[in-house]
Amino acid sequence: MSDLKPRAKVIADSITDQSCYFPDIRLTTIEVVFHRYILAEFNTHRMFSRNSASSRAIPLSKNIERVLIDPAMPWQYGTKKAGMQSGPPLTGEEACQADEIWLRAAQNAVECANSLDAMGVHKEVANRLLEPFLWQTVIVSATEWDNFISQRDSDLAQPEMHMTAAAIREVLQTSVPKKMGPDDWHLPYMTEDEESLPIEEKRRISVARCCRVSYLNHGGTKSVSSDLELYDKLISADPPHWSPLEHVALPAGPEDFYGTEGNFEGWQQLRHMKEYQ
Repeated sequence: MSDLKPRAKVIADSITDQSCYFPDIRLTTIEVVFHRYILAEFNTHRMFSRNSASSRAIPLSKNIERVLIDPAMPWQYGTKKAGMQSGPPLTGEEACQADEIWLRAAQNAVECANSLDAMGVHKEVANRLLEPFLWQTVIVSATEWDNFISQRDSDLAQPEMHMTAAAIREVLQTSVPKKMGPDDWHLPYMTEDEESLPIEEKRRISVARCCRVSYLNHGGTKSVSSDLELYDKLISADPPHWSPLEHVALPAGPEDFYGTEGNFEGWQQLRHMKEYQ
């Protein structure tokens, strides 16, 4: 069995203060890495705004390298029984044999993906063969986490989903949200040395960095000019790419139409401010 587990870290954590119309509403943005094969179940939680690494955007060679160096392995191999929950997991030599079979399947997937690539097939198809063996990076923002945690941080959930929910619960419990007034923006991936930038630029930069998870290049060296350029491309596309704008938000006021839109309680998402302009 793999020693690697799902992991999570808080990117931005904000809570409306007593000067806001909706006080004590916490909005948290988390970067989480988990097994690609549970992404569909993760995406059923509609209270989440999320952006995710894309098989259509990431080069095939990069994903092949990830599979060969750091494959996503099942945490355990539950045994067959009726129902959704598995029986006791394989142990000892049998668990090692199951790992070998999984790794053999990963190697076969790499070989087949390379064959499609050699035929000139686009990465949006060839990358699909690799997905069961990849770690998935997702940026998720929400004001409501209780339903997800109660359902998924449970022994009834698939072990990989259970561990993902537990990792999210742990970082939520240990993070201390920043108090935000009516004019303070929730801005994931902004750094302290960028605090003096104009607010319009900061919003655009934050959106672009949330978007970059699609390419897995949202970390590392940051370029303000590249981020501003990417934001303009998102907005000017036909149709526009709105989802990265959902992570950037402002406390909602008493008459904010935008506060009734989207999936956040007590916060206005930048998406809806721009979409209805």
